[in-house]
Amino acid sequence: MKRRRIRNLVWFALAAGATVGYVRLLPKPLFDAPYSTVLYARGGELLGARVAKDGQWRFPPGAALSDKYLRAVVEYEDRRFYRHPGVSLPALVRAAEQNRRAGGVVSGGSTLTMQLVRLSRGNPPRTVAEKIREAILAVRIEWSYTKEEILALYAAHAPFGGNVVGVEAAAWRYFGHSPEQLSWAEAATLAVLPNSPALIHPGRGRGELLAKRNRLLERMLTHWVLDSTEFEAALAEPLPDAPEPLPRHAPHLSDRLAEGRAWHTTVDDALQVRVQQIVDGYGERMLAANRIRNAAAVVADVESGEVLAYVGNISPGERAAEARDGRSVDVVAARRSTGSLLKPILYGAMLTEGQVLPNTLVFDTPLQMAGFVPSNYDKTFSGVVSARRAVERSLNVPVVRMLADYNHHRFLGLLRSMGLTTFDRSADDYGSTLILGGAEGTLGEMTGLYAALARSLLRYDRTGRYEAEDMRGLRVDSSATIQKAEGVCPLSPSALWFMFEAMSGVNRPEEEAAWQEFSSMK
Repeated sequence: MKRRRIRNLVWFALAAGATVGYVRLLPKPLFDAPYSTVLYARGGELLGARVAKDGQWRFPPGAALSDKYLRAVVEYEDRRFYRHPGVSLPALVRAAEQNRRAGGVVSGGSTLTMQLVRLSRGNPPRTVAEKIREAILAVRIEWSYTKEEILALYAAHAPFGGNVVGVEAAAWRYFGHSPEQLSWAEAATLAVLPNSPALIHPGRGRGELLAKRNRLLERMLTHWVLDSTEFEAALAEPLPDAPEPLPRHAPHLSDRLAEGRAWHTTVDDALQVRVQQIVDGYGERMLAANRIRNAAAVVADVESGEVLAYVGNISPGERAAEARDGRSVDVVAARRSTGSLLKPILYGAMLTEGQVLPNTLVFDTPLQMAGFVPSNYDKTFSGVVSARRAVERSLNVPVVRMLADYNHHRFLGLLRSMGLTTFDRSADDYGSTLILGGAEGTLGEMTGLYAALARSLLRYDRTGRYEAEDMRGLRVDSSATIQKAEGVCPLSPSALWFMFEAMSGVNRPEEEAAWQEFSSMK
C-alpha cells in the first residue's frame, strides 16, 4: 500500500511538472536537423538521394516502417511501450538497483519515448537532473503524439553508425532495400544497433553485434514474436558487410528539386534505367564519333503530363576526359538552340488563322532579309513547295518567308503564351532567326509544350472541346512541374491535326531518301 502511494505521488509530480514547469522545453518541431534529398519512383523504389547539409544520411520521416522492425525495436528497447505514459517506473527502479549494485551506470531505465527526448536534445550528458527532465518531457510527448508517431520519430533519428541516421537510410545503406522489406534478422540488427552504433563497422566489434542480434532473436522466440522456423532462418543470416552505395538512377532530377525533403516522383524506375542505358549507348557510339559530348532525354505520358523518365545527360565515365565533358550539367533544364522545333508551331499558327493551307505554295528561292541570308540544309532550292512539304523537309527558306507573313512579334508572343519562359529577348533582337534556332529553349519546356498540344487534340477528339488544364506543364511530382502554361490551346483542332500529320511524315536527309521503302520504316 505504501509503495503504491509513493508511486502515485511520483506520477502526480511528473504530470504536474510536465503541465506547469516544462511545457516550453518541448521544441516545435521536435527535430530541426537537416534531411537528405530523397527521390522515390512511382512504384516506391528509391531513385536516389543526396546527403544532408550536415554530411549525414538522414532521410525525412514519413516512410512506411515494417512490422518486423517495429516489433523488434519494441522488444529490445521497451516492452511496455504501448502501456506506459512515457515513463516506466518499474524500469527506472530496476535500473537504479542495477546501478547501485554495479557501483556505476550500467542501465538507464529509459523508455523509447525518453530516448526520443535524448535524441531531440542532442544527447546531453547523463545526469540525474537530465534524467528527470527527460522523464517530464517524455510524458509531455505522449500527450502530443500518438505511439505510432513516437516510433516513427525515433526510427527516423536514431544513430546507426558512421554518418547513417534513421532506419530508412540504414536499411538502404546496409541491406540495399527499403525498411518495409527487412527480414527478421535485418530488423533485429537495426533494433540493437542504435545502442552501440560503432559495432556496424567491418572489423570492429562484429562478434559483439552478432551476439546482441542473436540474443534479441532468442527473446523474440521466447515471447512468441516469431516461430522456431523464422528463428532458425534468422540465425543463419550473416551481418551486413560494408555500406552499399545508394541508387543513382536520376541524379540530374535530384539536383533540380528542392533540398531536404522526400520527393515521390512520377518516374518509372525500370524505364528510367532503360532510357539512361539508351542515352549512354548512343552517346558513346554515335555522338562521340562526331565530338558531341552531351545528350538528354525526357519521356512523358501525354494524357497525364507525368514524366516517366528524366535523363539529364550521359552518365559520367571514369576517364578524366569524360569528367571534363560537362556531364554533370542537366541538359533537360539547360538552354539550347531550339533548332527546327518551332517550325511546326508556326505552321499550326498560320493554319489556325487561315494564312496557309497544307498545299499552299511557298517560294523556296534565294532570299536576303536585311543582311540575313537563310539557306536549306542541302544548300539547294526547290523553287516552290507546299507549306506542308516545307515542314516535312524542315526547309529553312520557305519557313522564314512564312514567319515574315505571320510577323515575328506575334509569333514570339504566341510562344510565350504557351509556357516557353526562356525567350527573354525582344522580337527585333531575334528577328527571322527565331524560327531557325536563334532562340534558346529547354528540352523540358519543349517536351511539355508538344505534350500539351497533343493532349489538347486528344481532348477535342473525345469531347469536341478544349480544356484549360490541357496546356499544363509536365509534372515530376504533385508539387513540381517542368513547364507552366495558362489558358486553352491557342491553335485550332484542325491546325493541330495537320501539324502533327506533317511531323509524322518527316523526311530523312537525302542520303536516306528511300527510307519509306523499307518494311522497318515505322
